[in-house]
Amino acid sequence: QEQLAESGGGLVQPGGSLRLSCAASGSAFRFYVVGWYRHSPGKQRELVAAITVSKITNYAASVKSRFTISRDNINKMVYLQMNSLKPEDTAVYYCNARDLRDSSAYWGQGTQVIVSS
Repeated sequence: QEQLAESGGGLVQPGGSLRLSCAASGSAFRFYVVGWYRHSPGKQRELVAAITVSKITNYAASVKSRFTISRDNINKMVYLQMNSLKPEDTAVYYCNARDLRDSSAYWGQGTQVIVSS
């Protein structure tokens, strides 16, 4: 059973930056498409960014040019670099991994990001 652990959230002022990390525990990381989702009260969960095994990326329009997703396949890590943060980026951010072999999906416990002055 895969386990994902997010870290790096916190309180930041508008215009600031944070880097979120997602650590995978299992041995099948090289088969995973990994995405960062976020959820804030009163809103639907939103896919923020995703990265394939071959490091092809895609982003939600609201974060394009501000956020960068990356992965380290050797250390089984995925990162989300968030720059020029806005109050509307405030949410709990979740890491999701989908195994391409059988479509199994795994979620982390989430990390809170608060953008406020």
